Amino acid sequence: MVSLPRLVVAAPASGHGKTTVATGLMAALAARGHAVSGHKVGPDYIDPGYHALATGRPGRNLDPHLTDPALMVPLLLHGARGADVAVVEGVMGLFDGRIGGDGFASTAHVATLTGSPVVLVVDVSHASRSIGAVVHGMAGFDPTVTIAGVILNKAGSPRHAAEAARAVESTGIPVLGVLHRDDGVSAPSRHLGLVPAEERDEAAGALERLAGQVAAHVDLDAVLQLARQAPALDATPWDPAAHVRPSGADSPVVAVAAGRAFTFRYAETTELLEAAGCTVVPFDPARDAHLPAGTRGLYLGGGFPEVHAAALSANASLRAHLREAVLDGVPTVAECAGLLYLCRTVDGHPMVGALDADAVMTPRLTLSYRRPVMADDQLLGPAGTTVTTHEFHRTTVTPVHGDRPAWTVDDQAVGFSGPSLSASYLHVHWAGHPGLAQSFADAVHSAVAVSSAPEPARLAATTGASLPPVTDPLRHHGDVEASDGLLDLAVNVSRLPRPAWLEQALRDGVTGSASYPESSAAHVAVARRHGRGIDEVLVTAGAAEAFFLLARARSWRRPVVVHPQFTEPDVALRAAGHTPGHVLCRAEDDFALDPAAVPDDADLVVVGNPTNPTGRLHAASMLAPLCRPGRVVVVDEAFMDFVPGEPETLASRALPGLVVVRSLTKLWSMPGIRAGYVVGDPAVVADLRAQQAPWAVGTPALHAVVATARPDAVAEAERRARLAVQHRRVLVDGLADLGVAVAPSSAPFVLARLGRGTHARLRGAGIAVRRADTFPGLDDSWARLAVREPDATRHLLTTLGVHAAWN
Repeated sequence: MVSLPRLVVAAPASGHGKTTVATGLMAALAARGHAVSGHKVGPDYIDPGYHALATGRPGRNLDPHLTDPALMVPLLLHGARGADVAVVEGVMGLFDGRIGGDGFASTAHVATLTGSPVVLVVDVSHASRSIGAVVHGMAGFDPTVTIAGVILNKAGSPRHAAEAARAVESTGIPVLGVLHRDDGVSAPSRHLGLVPAEERDEAAGALERLAGQVAAHVDLDAVLQLARQAPALDATPWDPAAHVRPSGADSPVVAVAAGRAFTFRYAETTELLEAAGCTVVPFDPARDAHLPAGTRGLYLGGGFPEVHAAALSANASLRAHLREAVLDGVPTVAECAGLLYLCRTVDGHPMVGALDADAVMTPRLTLSYRRPVMADDQLLGPAGTTVTTHEFHRTTVTPVHGDRPAWTVDDQAVGFSGPSLSASYLHVHWAGHPGLAQSFADAVHSAVAVSSAPEPARLAATTGASLPPVTDPLRHHGDVEASDGLLDLAVNVSRLPRPAWLEQALRDGVTGSASYPESSAAHVAVARRHGRGIDEVLVTAGAAEAFFLLARARSWRRPVVVHPQFTEPDVALRAAGHTPGHVLCRAEDDFALDPAAVPDDADLVVVGNPTNPTGRLHAASMLAPLCRPGRVVVVDEAFMDFVPGEPETLASRALPGLVVVRSLTKLWSMPGIRAGYVVGDPAVVADLRAQQAPWAVGTPALHAVVATARPDAVAEAERRARLAVQHRRVLVDGLADLGVAVAPSSAPFVLARLGRGTHARLRGAGIAVRRADTFPGLDDSWARLAVREPDATRHLLTTLGVHAAWN
C-alpha cells in the first residue's frame, strides 16, 4: 500500500478556471516548501507545461483512453515519486468524458479510479445563491465521486462572494477559498487553447503572482488536510524499464524536436526511449543550424509549427539537414506538428519537404479520440496493430496519406509510413502502448547516424544605409508610409469591420448633419461611461485636437513630454510658442518611466499609456503620484481600449490636475471620423473648453461617441482587445523566433529592433512599417509594427526570415 496525499481539481464545465486554480495551488504549495506533483486528466499537453513550471517536476497526463484504466494509479504513483502531495487538474466538466462512453475518461472517472477527493472550482461571476444549487447537483450526481471542497472563482465583490459561499456551505461542503477577478494571472490563448508556458516569456512572473493570490485567498492548510484524507493505494508505480529493453550495447542519439514550435510530448515518451537504451537530445528546429551530432533517430512531436512557420522556414540549413536524414532512412516518428513540418509547405511557407504533401490552416477544429489500426508494416509495428490515440488540430494535409498510409481510422487511410517512418496527425501515449516505443528504439539501434551539416549564416542585426531625413520629424505619421499596394503595418488602426450598430450610428450622424452639431448627449454618455461629472468631460475631434487645446490652455512655464511618445503634444506645444522638455525612457529599461526623472518644477507632464510607439503600459499607481499642486498631468490613453479590462486606466480617477485623453478612432476602425474626449480635473477641462472652437466635433463623430459608450459597446471593445492580444502574441512570438529584439507591448503595435536598412528593404518587398527614428529617443534601427491578423503577420515574418540573407 502506498500513501499519497492527493486531490483532483474539477469544475462544472470548461471556462470556470480549473487551470488557473490547479496551477495556482501547485505553485502556492511548492512555495511553502512542499514537493508537489502535477497531473492532468485527458490528452492535453499545454496545461502540464504550466504544471511543470509551478512544481519544478514534469507534468503528467492521466487518460484511461490513451493508456488503460488499470494504469491510472501506477502512472499517478510514478509521476508522484518523492512528492508530498499530488494535484490532478481535471478536463472539461467533472462528468464529461468520451462521447457516448457514459463518462469514460472523464475527470470523475479518473477521480474514482485513483480514489481522489475532488475540489470543485466554480465561476460565480454570473450568479450568487444559485451556485449552491449547482454544487448540490454536482455532489449528488454520482455517489462514487466525493466533492470534498469548493473554491469560488471570479467573484465580483465581498458581498457577492459571501452570498455564494453561504449557499454552498448550506450543502455541507466547505468553501476553501474565494478568488476575485485578476486578468494579470490569466494565460493567453489562441486557436488551439492556451499558449504553452514555454512560449510565454512572462509565464514565471504570472505564476508567481498567481501563487501569491491563491496563498492569500485559499486555505492551503484545509486543502492539504483534504488531500491527506485520500486512502492509500494498492499498486506499484509504473516503471518504463519493465516495458522496454535496450536492444544494443551502445546509446544511440534520438533527436527530439523542442523549442517554442514543438512543445507537445508526454514525459513517459522520453523515459521509455531512455529505458530502451537511447540518448535523448532535444533540438530547436527554429534556431539550431543542424541536427545533434550522431543522430540515429528522430521524434517530431506536437506543437504549433503553423504559428512559428516563418522561423521554421527561415532555418533553411536545418530543414535541408532534416530532409536528408528522413530520406536517407533515419527512423522518424512525426505526430501532428511533426507531420506538418515534414510537408513541403505550411500555409505557403517552405518546410522540410520530406513528404509530398502540403498543409494549410482551416476554420474547422478536429478534436477526437481515435482507435486506429496500422495499415501496413511500418516503423512502429506490424500491420493490424491497434492503438488508442487522440487528434487535435486546425490544419489539413493534402493528400491525407501517401502510397503507404500509416493508419486506417474508421476504414479511412491516413498518414505516411514506411520501414523508417510513421507520420500522421495521431498522438500516441507510449506508456499505453510500449511496444511502439520498443519497435522505434530497435530501429534506432540498427540505424546509421546522420551526416554532419555545415554551419549556416546566422541571423544578425541588419545593417544598411540610414533612412532619408524628413523635413519635420515630429509631424511624420504612419499614414504617409502606407502607400497604395503595400501591406500596411505602419498605421495602428484596427482593420476589423465596424459593428453594424456603429455603422448605423454614423449613418444617423450624417443624416443629422443638416443641423449644427449638438454635443450634450455625447458628454452625458462619456460621463456615465467613466463615472464622471459633466464638467469633467470634453468631447474633442480626436486626441490630436485635445493636445492643441492643452497647449493653448495656459501659459506653461516648463512643459515636459515623456518620450519616446506620440509626437503631437510636442507639435502642439511648439505651435503655441512653448519649448517642451523631454524625459527619455531607455530601451535597456524596457522603456519604463522613472518618475524621479520628471523635473520637480514641471507644470505640465504628458505621458502615453500604453505609449506610442513602445507599447509600454505604465502602472496607474506609478503615474498618479506625478500629480501635485500647480501641475497638470496629461495621460494619453489613446490605446488603453486595446488593453483587456483596462487595469491601469486613470480615466475614472478624480485627481487634482489630472486629465486623460482618449481616442475612439483606433479600436473602432474610423480614423476618418475624428472622435475622442478628455476626462479629468474640471478646472483644466474648463480651460480646454474655453479654447475649443464652436462645433469642433461633427455630428457623425458625436453619434459615434454615444454609441461606443454603451455597455454593449464596452463588451465588444473588450472582445476586440482580447483578439488583439492573441494577434500580438503571434507577432511577438514570430519575431522572437527570428532573434529580433522587441519592446514589451500592451498596445496594437510593437516596437522591434529590425536593424538599419530593414525599413527600406521591407518596402521593396511590398510591406510598409513605421520608421521610428522620428520619435525622440529612437534611431533607425527600430521600427513600429502594427498588429494585424495572423496571415498578414506571417507574411511579414516570412519576408524577414527570407531576407536574413541580407546580412
